[in-house]
Amino acid sequence: MWCAPGPNAASVAPPRRRGAFVVAVALAAAWLASAHPAAAQSVAVTEAALRADDDGNGGGALLDAQFDFELPAALEDAVNRGIALYFVIDFELYRTRWYWFDRKLVGSALTYRLTYSPLTRQYRLARGMLAQPFDALAEALATLRRVRGWKVVEPGVLRKGEDYRAQTRLRLDISQLPKPFQINALTNRDWSLASEWRIVAVPPDMLR
Repeated sequence: MWCAPGPNAASVAPPRRRGAFVVAVALAAAWLASAHPAAAQSVAVTEAALRADDDGNGGGALLDAQFDFELPAALEDAVNRGIALYFVIDFELYRTRWYWFDRKLVGSALTYRLTYSPLTRQYRLARGMLAQPFDALAEALATLRRVRGWKVVEPGVLRKGEDYRAQTRLRLDISQLPKPFQINALTNRDWSLASEWRIVAVPPDMLR
């Protein structure tokens, strides 16, 4: 004789299906957690100042800056294995306007390439066509952390009676890493290195 199923029979999943469902949910949660962008390792900007360019060409401004950071173990290991690391120092200058968005006047980037040669057992820090060898990684990083006399503002840009806002930062350019390492940098904070933007005061005596 046929009997109708109980009211709760359809809502109770077999034990095997219920276990598979729990595993699927756990795997999805783990994937979402790993896919979330990782926070960058902190870089402190301990000094950032503009000074007049006294080269006799009629003005302009130079940036002096000091950055404080340690290279994470993962990045140090990558360099020693032959992976080039690209560090970028950004500088931006805006003319502030109360009636509209600030106008960007300058956007400059200074790029350093850090490499290691197993043949010479030396580190090299390159800036454009210039490269400097170092016997120790600490020496190369000390040079990278310190910027002196970088010309960021050309003559005639700064004008008397205007208000300006300048800022700078240092970051590891992960777009220059090999593709597998770029993916790793998105999920592993040891592969990401950057500072916050640091406001740089524009001295009044530079506004002529």
